Amino acid sequence: MARVKRGVTSHAKHKKTLDAAKGFYGRRKNTIRAAKAAVDRSMQYATRDRKAKKRTIRALWIQRLNAAVRELGLTYSRFIDGLNKAGVTLDRKVLADMAVHEPEAFKVVVEQAKAALPKAA
Repeated sequence: MARVKRGVTSHAKHKKTLDAAKGFYGRRKNTIRAAKAAVDRSMQYATRDRKAKKRTIRALWIQRLNAAVRELGLTYSRFIDGLNKAGVTLDRKVLADMAVHEPEAFKVVVEQAKAALPKAA
């Protein structure tokens, strides 16, 4: 059987790893051993942080909603309770966007939520 030389394949694999390590500092960007470890770790972080990003963005929507409804005399939790009781099915993303870009329409939604809440004695 003929001998197989693998220089082309190895070079291609190394090039792929080093291209992924572009922008890294020190030896991590140009030494294959250090670059491979750094790229593998960065891929793990990227996978983990795609999930974390979703949590962070949802928290941002909630903070924006809380700030917006407090100006109108409610708290976030009372607002969400009022929306559920009123049967409004807008999600937090849409509500937060509405609070920022369409304050008049948001005010109408808040009034609906307020009307659905029981009056405090």
